[in-house]
Amino acid sequence: MTETLVMNDSMMISGIILALTFVGIFTETLHGFHRAKFAMMGAIMMIISGQYYGFYDSHLAVLAIDWNVVFLLGCMMAIVSIMIPTGGFEAMANYMARISKGRQFMLMVLLGTSVTVLSLLLDNVTTVVIFGPLIILIARAMKVTPIPFLLAAALLSDTGGVATLVGDPPNLMIGSAKGIDFNTFLVHMGGMTFFAWVTVLFMLRFLFRKQLAVTPQGEFHEKAVYKDRKLWNQSLLVLGLMVVLFTVHHSIGWEPWMVSAAGLTLLVFIARHVEMDHAMEEVEIPLLIFFISLFIVVGGVEHSGFLRYLGQFIIPFVQEDLLTATLVLLWVAAVLSAAIDNIPFTAAMIPILLGMEAQGIHVTPLWWALAAGVGMGGNGTHIGSTANVYIVTISERLAKRENDPSLAITPWIWFRYGTPTMIATLIMCSLIFYFFFDFYDQSVIIDHTAAIVPAH
Repeated sequence: MTETLVMNDSMMISGIILALTFVGIFTETLHGFHRAKFAMMGAIMMIISGQYYGFYDSHLAVLAIDWNVVFLLGCMMAIVSIMIPTGGFEAMANYMARISKGRQFMLMVLLGTSVTVLSLLLDNVTTVVIFGPLIILIARAMKVTPIPFLLAAALLSDTGGVATLVGDPPNLMIGSAKGIDFNTFLVHMGGMTFFAWVTVLFMLRFLFRKQLAVTPQGEFHEKAVYKDRKLWNQSLLVLGLMVVLFTVHHSIGWEPWMVSAAGLTLLVFIARHVEMDHAMEEVEIPLLIFFISLFIVVGGVEHSGFLRYLGQFIIPFVQEDLLTATLVLLWVAAVLSAAIDNIPFTAAMIPILLGMEAQGIHVTPLWWALAAGVGMGGNGTHIGSTANVYIVTISERLAKRENDPSLAITPWIWFRYGTPTMIATLIMCSLIFYFFFDFYDQSVIIDHTAAIVPAH
């Protein structure tokens, strides 16, 4: 029997700081402060309070930061920054628009497949930043509404990112904290993601059946010209090499961030004319600061013992019926990720699961349920993921520029099309967990690099 933890001052103050930080992050659209500002404030408050109460300090705060996540995201953003000006992405989109020959659903499938493939390696935000403006350009040339295609880009990027370790920041956080390698993650989440991806396309085909049945009044004949075909080909070569290294990274003793750093280093040397200032233009420093601060906040809560205090109430439920607990976590993670943001929820859940494992509780299926839930849940609302927010923003800009409110993706439009799609994918994931539970229940995770250091 493990000793029952009792709430103390350290737990209470860390829990209050965590709650205030998360409330500030979740309500950024109301008060106008960027979520990174609240994360920074929470990190500073956590360190100062931890020093005063004796459970945390600046040294432990640095150890709590998962640098694997920070460096990998930063390096991948830099690689994309080099690739965008080459014109390669525009050429891809234009080629798909031409071969679809006015068949809107065919265009949706082609664009959606490209977005999904990119989402396997790049984060969702980067993917929609690349394709969002291209989709609007194509749709306006064909004289059809861009809303189905913009929604498809967001929904399919959110879904596709679930498949790989580096496809979505929560995946990387989970994999880095628990020591899951690229192949193990792909084997467990790849099949589920594929069926969820097919489900998304089916739902979009059904929900947008009227819009997609409209014959385009315009044609798209414009042929994109590469601005730097050589650099584009070099970038694709480096990305291909990185895919191979991601596949074998565990065997050669490299963390995912090392693969991305090696790829970036190789690319800037191959592309001799690329300046480092230019390579760093698209690196979202506020996002990286947000991650760093969030890790510090959650690390302080973990060291105070508050998360282990919460975990002791979950343990009996997990021990009694692990399958039910897995399905419950899948849906709870999805609903909360739809209502708020999946990154803070993931950051809070990781140490709880690690804490239960430290007590000898078998929770392997819960890791996969967490990854699937926060990934699929992002489709539920317009604020469920940063990619969704970006898509909504560019649709609103288009509506204002064209003086046509019908071109804007409103919360109601997202609720009408995105929420049913999320529910359909969750049902699919639930069925897969139910029928293949023994597969997800296997202890195949190698626990050797827990990034958030448990307090003992």
